[in-house]
Amino acid sequence: MEFGLFLQNYVPKFRQEADPEAEHKAIFEDIEAVIAADKAGFKFVWLTEHHFLDEYSHLSANDVVAGYLAAKTENIHIGGGIFNPLPQVNHPAKVAERVNYIDQLSHGRAEFGTGRGAGSHEILGFLNHAGVTNTDQTKEIWEDVIREFPKMFTQDEYEGYQGKYWSLPPRKILPRPFGPAHAPMWYAAGNPPSYEMAGRMGMGVLGFSLDRWDKVDKLLASYKNGIANAEPIGSFVNDNLMSCVSAYVAEDSQAAKQSYVDARTSYFLSQVYRYHDTFPRPEWIPPWPEVLPEGNLESAAAASEFGGVIMGDPDEALAQCKKWEESGVDQLVFGIGPAKIEDTIKTIELLGKHVIPKIDTDPEVSTAKYRKAAAS
Repeated sequence: MEFGLFLQNYVPKFRQEADPEAEHKAIFEDIEAVIAADKAGFKFVWLTEHHFLDEYSHLSANDVVAGYLAAKTENIHIGGGIFNPLPQVNHPAKVAERVNYIDQLSHGRAEFGTGRGAGSHEILGFLNHAGVTNTDQTKEIWEDVIREFPKMFTQDEYEGYQGKYWSLPPRKILPRPFGPAHAPMWYAAGNPPSYEMAGRMGMGVLGFSLDRWDKVDKLLASYKNGIANAEPIGSFVNDNLMSCVSAYVAEDSQAAKQSYVDARTSYFLSQVYRYHDTFPRPEWIPPWPEVLPEGNLESAAAASEFGGVIMGDPDEALAQCKKWEESGVDQLVFGIGPAKIEDTIKTIELLGKHVIPKIDTDPEVSTAKYRKAAAS
């Protein structure tokens, strides 16, 4: 199992009110964390693309951040989690150009993750003018565009496209990808049919909602059923299932729990369901603007019970990560932002020293292998 980070520039209101430079600090603290993760042996960083989501995510231009990180890191693969390919948000040709440019700048470390956006507040901000009033309609738009990307990546002159939602005459898409094939393709899936669809297309799955051990069996079975019958839309099958959780690790278990409490994670979770209205909201999470009460050390002790939080000292973190490995997940990613940056860096360093070397023993990145095999 490989490891990664997930960035989204979290700038909650209580930080904005306390510090006029909170947004600026969030941007550069996230970058600092990625540089530390690169040194610690993490193989992936995923950069969201969100728009209009005040407090929750201010990371709107992930191609800009990816280019910056390409120069600041050496080994970590830099992925869009997601690059939004809906033509009403970003013209597909420009998305292809940006992905290839990141691939060039990073010497082949780009990862092309796509999806349909976070929820109605974000998606309908762009699509209202197109007569789209329901986020379900974006599935048809995504399917209309996604198969064209491998052609734009690999054809010497892209043959062009005339469809219901976008068009482009034959044109050269420049620059070209770096190295063999093209950036590995991923899809941010939610429900079991989406996992199977991604598998049939030969795409890896960004399981941002795969945050509990008890969710794995059903979603993994759906994905593997799709992979077993894959007709890849790209140059190769990217057999990869990612899960996204959080992590609070310290030399002392009690200090890790205190970091979790100090991060005010309940407020962050309230933000998730404030904007992600395409996610089923559990009954115990109140509708915004009501927020969950903040936790304490007693609730922190139970937070890792279902796998959504890796918490404790290095030995406890290793045991919890091993359980994720045993579940069949290919990549475990940690969302950052709520914790203080010094706690986040400590977590990254301890995971890199005590956990990653005991689980991820392959020096090569899985997707780099797939790209090489496609060219052989």
